[in-house]
Amino acid sequence: MRKLQIFLTITIASMIMAGNLFSQAVGGRVEVYEKTHIPKKEPVPYKFTREADVYWSKTIWRILDLKEKMNLPLYYPTENISRPNLIKLITESIKTEGTKVYDPLSRIEFTVETSRDEVERGLGGGKDSSLVDGVWKFAPKEPKYNEVSKLEIKELWFFNKQYSSMEVRIVGLCPIRVVNKNENDTSGTEALERKQLFWVYYPDVRRILSQNSVYNAKNDAQNISFDDLFTQRRFSSYIIKESNDYNDRSITDYANGLDVLYESERIKESIMNWEHDLWEY
Repeated sequence: MRKLQIFLTITIASMIMAGNLFSQAVGGRVEVYEKTHIPKKEPVPYKFTREADVYWSKTIWRILDLKEKMNLPLYYPTENISRPNLIKLITESIKTEGTKVYDPLSRIEFTVETSRDEVERGLGGGKDSSLVDGVWKFAPKEPKYNEVSKLEIKELWFFNKQYSSMEVRIVGLCPIRVVNKNENDTSGTEALERKQLFWVYYPDVRRILSQNSVYNAKNDAQNISFDDLFTQRRFSSYIIKESNDYNDRSITDYANGLDVLYESERIKESIMNWEHDLWEY
């Protein structure tokens, strides 16, 4: 009799749980379990670094092609669904958290602030005006997030003698919108125009990036945050500029064609070789 009571109790409990799961799925709230790890996650704090501990440093600028296979989790989804992409997260931080944005045309980043309206216009949003029956009509235009297909990153590489290690910190992000100079001209890459939209200081957006997940094609249960992706260097990029005594000129100012890629690789190898040359094997 006792075994029968236990069996009935377990059966009823299972039916109640199944009913709850079904109602959750139908209601569109929680599928099976609530994912709370990343939405409540805080950025991993950087190690405290003193000026006296920085034995060597170099500032690097690099470009991420968001349509490159390794970088696709940053570019998609471009449609308005529940999981945002990188550019939507950044613009959301600007709108809701008042994150400061800086003019991309300034020679020194993070010195001249710009406005949210300028950001929206740069993305192709704002208001569209038309004259109808002698009256001006205004209609909102949706920002063209799908046209932001490149990202410029400013980062600082330095050797920390306190830990005897080479470290890198991302300083800022600059979305780049790629559009046709002429809407009717689709002849090739020479017709494309790359517009730097704005700079954001990376520490200002770390919290929102750490609380939103990047899609993992291999396992939906093991997602990482956008901040994890950048911190763990899970992206593909190429160097376009390093700090130098020629007004921090870019590689394209003194190289063309394949020489640009060779110079980019040379800069990357010089940083790695500098660290390797410190040790004896």
